[in-house]
Amino acid sequence: MILEVAALYIKEGRNDQFESDFIEAGQYISSITGYIRHSLQKCIEQDNKYLLLVEWENLEDHAIGFRQSEVYNNWKELLHHYYDPFPIVEHFQVVVANPLPAH
Repeated sequence: MILEVAALYIKEGRNDQFESDFIEAGQYISSITGYIRHSLQKCIEQDNKYLLLVEWENLEDHAIGFRQSEVYNNWKELLHHYYDPFPIVEHFQVVVANPLPAH
């Protein structure tokens, strides 16, 4: 499993519409083979900053399966015009993980 991470900076005054369109865009990314789950987190300290986290089975599922698919064009059309600057996307793999504590 790999984790795709992108800090998203949204143009001023566009947060509400971005969040609404992001919900709609979720159908596109979640339709791709190898997709596991995603979340969008809003920064507390900086109103226009979000963190996109997407779990994929492997890097190719994102870099090829999603980015070279027709549904990626739908994702881009809905979301890319909100970003300023355009986000840098990075991929991470687990090195150490703590298990959830027993109750």
